[in-house]
Amino acid sequence: MAKLIVFNLATLDGFFEGPNHDLSWHNVDKEFNEFAIENLNSICGLVFGRVTYQLMASYWQTKQALENDPIVAAKMNSLPKYVISKTLDKVEWNNSKLIKGNAADEIRKLKRSSNYDLDIFGSGKLISSLMGTDLIDEFRIMINPIILRKGTPLFTNINEKLKLELINTRSFKNGNLLLSYKPAYGK
Repeated sequence: MAKLIVFNLATLDGFFEGPNHDLSWHNVDKEFNEFAIENLNSICGLVFGRVTYQLMASYWQTKQALENDPIVAAKMNSLPKYVISKTLDKVEWNNSKLIKGNAADEIRKLKRSSNYDLDIFGSGKLISSLMGTDLIDEFRIMINPIILRKGTPLFTNINEKLKLELINTRSFKNGNLLLSYKPAYGK
């Protein structure tokens, strides 16, 4: 069965995007790109909420993305993408499937249908809605060495405490720190 992995970049003060979906603060370099390619090679699909899907689709298909980051762009464009949305009527990015039903039920089906992992990028509202389930198997949060003071918090509207067990750390030369946690459901 596949694992569902949350992967997000975050600021030291807990934001995964700045005001107006600003991601210009992402601390990306060659080492990060190598990590991103390694990560994309290890998964069978991407899960997005509507907003993140639309932002990703608007970038990764562009000439700029294909020229500046051809390997990641190729993976992003070819991997299956599952879009959880009650408001979209269709999805047009290559290999995208719209899921309008119950997010938890649909993700449970996706996890059972594969032995390769699924990643959720961005999609803060979707992640928060899944926090009351046992569907998230791992949180990979890459802390960028910056404080924004404003933006969208990584987690919102969480009703219950969720203990996490640190399973791995990795430091990057640019100051990023990847923290990997396994949820301790029921503990």
